[in-house]
Amino acid sequence: MKKKIGLFFGTFNPVHIGHLILANHLQQYGELDEVWLVVTPHNPFKKKSSLLNNHHRYDMVWQLCEDYPNLRPSDIEFNLPQPNYTSHTLVQLEEKYPDYKFSLIMGEDNLKSFPKWKNFEVILERHEIIVYPRFSEGETDGVLKDHPHIRLVDAPRIEISSTFIRNAIKEGKDVRPLLPEKVWRYIDEMNFYR
Repeated sequence: MKKKIGLFFGTFNPVHIGHLILANHLQQYGELDEVWLVVTPHNPFKKKSSLLNNHHRYDMVWQLCEDYPNLRPSDIEFNLPQPNYTSHTLVQLEEKYPDYKFSLIMGEDNLKSFPKWKNFEVILERHEIIVYPRFSEGETDGVLKDHPHIRLVDAPRIEISSTFIRNAIKEGKDVRPLLPEKVWRYIDEMNFYR
C-alpha cells in the first residue's frame, strides 16, 4: 500500500496558525499519512516583491512542523525552473518518491480558478484533490464539484491571512496569537515585515 501524502502548497509568507490547524486537521482526519507544506518560491499569480527570501520562509515552515511528526516542510520547488507550475512539481515528486501517492490540498477559492492552472486536466486525472471550505465569492464549476477525484472535506474554516499578519506587524500590532511561538520568535529576531 502506497504512503498517502497531502501536498499543501503556499508561499507561507509567513506561515501561521491557520495553516497549522488545517494541515494537522487534514492529516488527522483526512486519511493522509503525512501532510507536506510545500514552500512555493514564486506563485505565477502573485507579485514577487513582498515575498521573504525562500530559505527564510522554509525555515519558518520547518519551525512550525518541528513538533508535528506527520507534518513536513518541503523545498522541492526551489530547484525547479521559475515560475513553477504544480503539474511540474507533481512529476518531480512522483519520480523521486515512486512509492508515495500524492493528493493536492486546496481551498475552495482556489478550486474556482483551478481550470486556469497549467495542465489542470492531467493533475485531475492523476491525483485526488482535497478541498477545504473557504469564504469566497462566486460559484465553483459544477463539473469540478462532482468530479470523482475532487473530495470536499469538512475542516475548520479559518480566515487568517498572511497579508493581514504582515500589515499588522508593519503597524506595530501584537500578532503573537496568530503565529506558532517558534515562528513568531523567528520573525521577531529577524525583524521581518517591519
